[in-house]
Amino acid sequence: MPVCPAGGWPRTASRAPRRARYPGGVTFPVVGMVGGGQLARMTHEAGIPLGLKFKLLSDTPQDSAAQVVSEVVIGDYRDLETLRAFARGCDVITFDHEHVPTEHLRALEADGIPVRPGPDALVHAQDKGVMRAKLAEIGAPCPRNRIVSDPADAAAFAEEAGGFPVILKTVRGGYDGKGVWVVRSEADAADPFRAGVPVLAEEKVDFVRELAANIVRSPHGQAVAYPVVESIQVDGVCDTVIAPAPDLSEQLAGEAQQLALRIAAELGVVGHLAVELFETRDGRILVNELAMRPHNSGHWTQDGAITSQFANHVRAVLDLPLGDPRPRAPWTVMCNVLGGDYPDMYQAYLHCMARDPQLKIHMYGKDVKPGRKVGHVNTYGDDLADVRERARHAADYLRGTITE
Repeated sequence: MPVCPAGGWPRTASRAPRRARYPGGVTFPVVGMVGGGQLARMTHEAGIPLGLKFKLLSDTPQDSAAQVVSEVVIGDYRDLETLRAFARGCDVITFDHEHVPTEHLRALEADGIPVRPGPDALVHAQDKGVMRAKLAEIGAPCPRNRIVSDPADAAAFAEEAGGFPVILKTVRGGYDGKGVWVVRSEADAADPFRAGVPVLAEEKVDFVRELAANIVRSPHGQAVAYPVVESIQVDGVCDTVIAPAPDLSEQLAGEAQQLALRIAAELGVVGHLAVELFETRDGRILVNELAMRPHNSGHWTQDGAITSQFANHVRAVLDLPLGDPRPRAPWTVMCNVLGGDYPDMYQAYLHCMARDPQLKIHMYGKDVKPGRKVGHVNTYGDDLADVRERARHAADYLRGTITE
């Protein structure tokens, strides 16, 4: 539900933004998006009905968003002068990944460019060690954890946490299962330290399932919370999201939403925040990861919510009033479409669309490679078993796993 600050919604911007001029003298803000992946592509799509102008900093012209955004700058987000040149003419800078160096974001802010989320918030999604320290400071429930210096120290942590196995993570750069190891002995713990970055050790949580609490927060403090979802992972990659999470008690769902809202407020997040959670066997929730951008666990909102995560992220970074996050149907299921051995997915549309006229297909314009996320499908309805089967069938048929 939307959360309103005392005194109502202030509408005075702190900075008079530069406006993009359209034919006829109409002016709208320019949103600068760093990163050209599918999250940028879908965020741009959400801004089209609002008449917003997007400017994209992309690695290559072939990137997912670079194929559809009209103003694309090809450059390296790790180079400060490239970022500065890109930011000229933008009213706000936002991201489809968390990898821009923190010091570069501080330099943009010093130049007077609004960066949302800002570096003081984003560092908690960039650095898992910083994140864990801050979450401990604010009393957010987390797995036992600490930074470890070598395999022997990892073994010492395992003893403190009740024994092997434990989880080791590089503090920066990991995603979709990369940079994460399940370690079962001291001899098994050497690989994480070869990257030359700090390593975080965490207890291996005995959990029932993974959940995600997605919220969006504006600069002036308005916030909305989406229903808590169940996220099903396969080989470290999100496979299926069910909204809302089946059989989740109202109490635990409320706790998860309030926890996500509190984390966003404490960290000063602006835009979309995904709080990935473990639901433990004894009925608790523990924070697993944070993402400060639109997130795979929120893709269901494109078709299943009154206002999608992408539309609300755009509204938030521009300090516009946020949209209603409530679901349109009792159940929505998102399944990722992964690349397989069947490269021509377009030929599969005939079957999928004829079989399920309500099916929503979202493709990212990527080359099809085995195991690569190339799109997702959304289904919705009143019967969860039916909705799940429809989504699973479509994703598998598009991949070529099934042929009927």
